[in-house]
Amino acid sequence: MPDYRDDEVLLKVSAVGICGTDIHAFTGHQPFFSYPRVLGHEICGVIDQLGSACSKFKVGQRVAVMPVISCGKCPACEVGKTNCCESASLYGVHQDGAFCEYLAVKEENLIAVPEKLTDCAAAYVEPFTISAHAVRRAETSNKDNVLVVGAGPIGLGVAAVAKATGAKVVVADVQDSRLQHVASKLGLATLNPTAEDFEEKLKATFDGRLPSTVFDVTGNKNAMTNAVNLICQGGKLVFVGLYIGDLQIDDPTFHRKETTLLASRNSTVEDYEHVLELMESGDLDESLLNNRVYDFETVGNTYAEDVVNNKELIKGLIKF
Repeated sequence: MPDYRDDEVLLKVSAVGICGTDIHAFTGHQPFFSYPRVLGHEICGVIDQLGSACSKFKVGQRVAVMPVISCGKCPACEVGKTNCCESASLYGVHQDGAFCEYLAVKEENLIAVPEKLTDCAAAYVEPFTISAHAVRRAETSNKDNVLVVGAGPIGLGVAAVAKATGAKVVVADVQDSRLQHVASKLGLATLNPTAEDFEEKLKATFDGRLPSTVFDVTGNKNAMTNAVNLICQGGKLVFVGLYIGDLQIDDPTFHRKETTLLASRNSTVEDYEHVLELMESGDLDESLLNNRVYDFETVGNTYAEDVVNNKELIKGLIKF
């Protein structure tokens, strides 16, 4: 049983989502980790005990966790960009997370969960906020034509949040099963970016134009390098996926289009509030992501087979 400080609560974990980070970390290829590490940062739980300085929540209250612990003092924090704090520490990344029964969490990192949301939905608030932050960074509106490249969990969220703004959205991915999932759950047009007529079909979807905003959620070097070719003149390019290495973009194309290039990292409390609104309205739903539920008592026995090497896994959840 973990100790908890005056400004922390002892959280009894109810459900925790499995992120791509948790998969890469298992293989030993996560550059931001120090090992050993208890994984898990997509967290829903019930408050079991309160630290003496905690007053915003009550024992027995259900909460989700904002995993980024920020310093509150650096230049980024001072302007409200706590998502890119100079000394940010994340539960389940830089310090131990919620693949365990109990976790000590700072009270300021908790957000109340509406009664109508299931534990699964509450655990998925965090990944949905990553998507919502990217859409907010791009200032997406109902005037935009949007291409989302990469139909993994974050890409699915980006597509759903952009759709909720009224934008016209197309999703591209190389995996047919993921494109079928997009069409089924979101009713959006889908394309395979490796098809010879990809750009022709892309323009046809947007009435002969290239999209005004491209969100690349692949973390793939080739896709990210080519993304500038897919935006219209004056368009925006948003890198949500992370590639560990150098990217080389054709500068004449970049300048000719007067490209706006944005990176999107983590999320802030505003994104959590927005996601909860979208989940209550039905614009976001747990079924968009969740396609596998695991039992905490047994998932460790088959984690490599059922999670890490499971090509059909869109998003997994561990229930306690």
